[in-house]
Amino acid sequence: MSTDIKQKIEEFLQPLLENDKFFVVDIKVSLSRLNSKVTVLLDSDEGIMIDQCTEISRKLGKELDELMPDKYTLEVSSPGIDFPLKSERMYRKNIGRTLKVVLTDGQEIKGKLEGLSNQQITLIEEKKRTGKAKNVPIEPINVSFENIKEAQVVISFK
Repeated sequence: MSTDIKQKIEEFLQPLLENDKFFVVDIKVSLSRLNSKVTVLLDSDEGIMIDQCTEISRKLGKELDELMPDKYTLEVSSPGIDFPLKSERMYRKNIGRTLKVVLTDGQEIKGKLEGLSNQQITLIEEKKRTGKAKNVPIEPINVSFENIKEAQVVISFK
């Protein structure tokens, strides 16, 4: 049932996304007799403001009142910087930032996201370089989306 509700929520959201200005990052639905919860994470290429989330929440809430069986809580927000990157638009928005990428084989790569194209990202890996390796140029690494298990922006407090 939760999958059906997710699909309906996506349908309700489409006209609220202002012609693709905003995009859906994730929708979580946890059904419960006492208090179900619907969490909708939205973003845009420029980011999303709290008042934009509030406006979308208000409009979505009117639609959900008829869909949800009992009491529910609706939360509409941005994913936050620590949320894993899940779509091409999320990667594109974070070009220039440092990512920690876990590959499907378990290997981890940490590096600056240089760009993306053809279903892959290009990273400049961060490595400590000493001795003769100091003068060797760092080659960009291309990683296919299908080989990425998870990717997150690394938060730096420098």
